[in-house]
Amino acid sequence: MCLAPLPHEPGQTVRAARVAISPPPSERIDRLDFFGNQVTEFAFRGPYAHVTLTMTAQVSRHKPAQVMPGRALMAELSGAIDLCRDVSPASPLHFLSPSTRVPRDPEILNFARELDLPGPCVLDVVRGVGRALHDHMTFDASATTVDTPAAEAFAKRRGVCQDFSHIMIACLRGLGIPSGYVSGFLRTLPPKGKPRLEGADAMHAWVQAWCGTDGWVDYDPTNACFAGEDHIVVARGRDYSDVAPVKGSMRISGGQRSKQAVDVVPV
Repeated sequence: MCLAPLPHEPGQTVRAARVAISPPPSERIDRLDFFGNQVTEFAFRGPYAHVTLTMTAQVSRHKPAQVMPGRALMAELSGAIDLCRDVSPASPLHFLSPSTRVPRDPEILNFARELDLPGPCVLDVVRGVGRALHDHMTFDASATTVDTPAAEAFAKRRGVCQDFSHIMIACLRGLGIPSGYVSGFLRTLPPKGKPRLEGADAMHAWVQAWCGTDGWVDYDPTNACFAGEDHIVVARGRDYSDVAPVKGSMRISGGQRSKQAVDVVPV
């Protein structure tokens, strides 16, 4: 599972974090994956009736620097990628090809190519795609499930933050912009006078995009904004399959149910 906030994220300080499993598992391993995400693996060797996973953390989220006008041009991005020899976890080379949850889709690609995008800068294109997708889609928690393909959510024009993010990643990669998936939390209570953001009270997702010499930026298409101090980063990857909060297999007799809840409270 991947539930604990990233401790070395710019603008984010994790003061304390704990992942508890009840009942105690037979085996447990806490490790970092390739992208530097904190992963907990566990297994039970005997029968059990229920499992409770609880993550508690105290995080300081600092107000990010204002996003400056972009300088890197779309016309130069392909050349910059061709010259890249970096294969570290943050390399754009990992985030340009189709991935498990974000295959190439003709309809999504046509949508991206037909947009009237502002300006020649990569950052302008990222902002333009995010805003256009926000206008094209409706947030609807009942329209999709965790397994709904991005193409299906796009056809419905409805979905949740996972769908918004996967579709935006497909758009950006189709335009030649390396992009990935960010899993995290949103502050539940908005500042006075500000609207409540979609995706609160559950795990949230948004997009990271590589803008050449402007570096990586985080954009939240569900709320049509760059990620800010309300966004708490848990994990980064190519798509949901890299950063799923909980995944695995079990052998059961009878049915099973699950429920989740998230509460982010300003201290």
